[in-house]
Amino acid sequence: MRVFLETERLLLRQFTGDDVDDLFALYDDPEVMRYLNGGEPADRAEIENRDLPAFLGYYERFPGYGFWAAIEKSGGAFLGWFHFRPLRGHHTDDPELGYRLNRSSWGKGYATEGSLALLEKGFTEFGAERIWAATMAVNLGSRRVMEKIGMRHVRTFHEHFDNPIPGTEEGEVEYAITLAEWRARPHP
Repeated sequence: MRVFLETERLLLRQFTGDDVDDLFALYDDPEVMRYLNGGEPADRAEIENRDLPAFLGYYERFPGYGFWAAIEKSGGAFLGWFHFRPLRGHHTDDPELGYRLNRSSWGKGYATEGSLALLEKGFTEFGAERIWAATMAVNLGSRRVMEKIGMRHVRTFHEHFDNPIPGTEEGEVEYAITLAEWRARPHP
């Protein structure tokens, strides 16, 4: 197991081919996918042949960036994933932070804990100048996590979707924190 990051309660490790079942269970939960695809059922073949290979490809192309399986340290349960990656059109010093956690882990502070650790690693080890995240404007849970970790609302924007899901009309939101803002925050 190649551990990328460890927090008090989490291990973030590289994905392996053995993670297909856990990813399928995560993606097949309509509540987990509510703000991503409206809660449509997952396609196991798509996860196995597209999503997981894309996750694995990050480790070679962008050392230090990618998708990380979130594992609960106390019991070894798969909780979901975090990503920390430069998006197409963005420099490596402007990575995107994201997370997708299973419903049983909601409300326990895992998203905040993992995100804070990724901010610290990004700013102290990877030379990030700004770290950002985006979600649907109506996804109040994710927005609260972004605010808890010190990100500020940057903009609300609208994208075109062929099959818009409920809430699309409210737009997407981008939050970000700069290195200077992160340094100015109190740290435990």
